[in-house]
Amino acid sequence: MDGRRVDDTAAAAPAEYTLTGADGRPCRSAVAGRLGGHRRGRIYGRLDCPSALRHIARGNYARHRVFFADEATAVAAGYRPCAVCLPERHRAWRNGKPS
Repeated sequence: MDGRRVDDTAAAAPAEYTLTGADGRPCRSAVAGRLGGHRRGRIYGRLDCPSALRHIARGNYARHRVFFADEATAVAAGYRPCAVCLPERHRAWRNGKPS
C-alpha cells in the first residue's frame, strides 16, 4: 500500500460532466469535453488556450465557461473558433469558410 486512501464509491460511480450540445443546451456526458468555450462571447477553443487561462485567472470567466465534446458540436451551437489557440480555424471562419 502506498499510503493513498482508496474510495470504493468513486470507483463504482462513473464521472459525469456537463457539456453543451449542438442545440446550445447543457447535456450530461460520461466523457469530459475536449474543447472549452465562453457562453457570452460565443467562442470555443482548446482547454489550454493562453487567452482563456488568463481570463480564468482574473476570475470572471469561469462562470460563463462551457465545454464541448468536439468542434462540430461547438460550431453547431453557434460558437466561433478562438483567434489565439485556433488561428487557422479562426481565419477560415472570418473569411466565411467552413471549419
